[in-house]
Amino acid sequence: MLEEQLSRVVREAAMAWLDRRPSERVDYAWLSGFEYDGHRIPLMDRQRGIRKPAGMNAALSMRTVYTAPDATPPYDDAEGADGLLRYKYRGDDPNHPENVALRRAGEDGLPLLWFVGIAPGLYEPIYPVWIVRDEPEHLQFVIALDEGERLMGASGTFTTEQRRYAERVNKTRLHQPMFRARVLTAYDSRCSVCSLRFPELLDAAHIIADGRPHGDPVVPNGLAMCKIHHAAFDQNILGIDPALTVRIRHDILDAIDGPMLRHGLQEMHNQPLLVVPRSRHSRPDEARLEERYAEFVGGVPEVEDPTRA
Repeated sequence: MLEEQLSRVVREAAMAWLDRRPSERVDYAWLSGFEYDGHRIPLMDRQRGIRKPAGMNAALSMRTVYTAPDATPPYDDAEGADGLLRYKYRGDDPNHPENVALRRAGEDGLPLLWFVGIAPGLYEPIYPVWIVRDEPEHLQFVIALDEGERLMGASGTFTTEQRRYAERVNKTRLHQPMFRARVLTAYDSRCSVCSLRFPELLDAAHIIADGRPHGDPVVPNGLAMCKIHHAAFDQNILGIDPALTVRIRHDILDAIDGPMLRHGLQEMHNQPLLVVPRSRHSRPDEARLEERYAEFVGGVPEVEDPTRA
């Protein structure tokens, strides 16, 4: 019992330390600097996906490695029929020490840190999460992202409304943060339209809206944009054609207002995107751009050509 109490205290201290991190994303070097009571306790293992520090019986953290947009992930972590997330075993042996350590965290109700790869060597911390069920027949654990999902996971049964709840939680706590992190990293944390470099003022804009066909939360369906350009893009004030050229709606070009309109929108018209990902696999998908640009052209008032000079 004393060991479990100490384990909980260490976890609380680790989460408080992560709350104060200097940047949104973290790497192994920074995660290796955590200390508790004068002892250094790296929060991630360089070689293993599941971290159990010496002296602890249960795992402290788990990791999902980054997979490039054109690659197949090594582990098929996904949502189950109940809407809850799954985390695959290490290998195919349920009694592998790492699987045992993760199982013990679930049995003791201990919160875990989850580091999800968003670029080579960079991770988005998701915490706290819990192991709520073991599915050895599928070589995987069931993960909860909040207390509501913990209750669902413990029961092993679910209703349609509970599944919808789980999907909302997963979207808010995992999918949206991961989409934002991966898109901003691909664009070097700069607005694709104006090159603004303040992460607090940047969003990951969907080319095709979330929930629609082809609206997947993947980097080729994303554009890093400052909040003004994101809002303009969502409202079809600003469009981007398949050649990665910015177009501004003609009635906005004719409007008279202040410097934000003039410099922030009107002067962007007919300009190429200032920032695009270096990796061709992360660049905006041309088919999605074509689909979205057709909406922009179709949504322009009257019948004037939005690409006019």
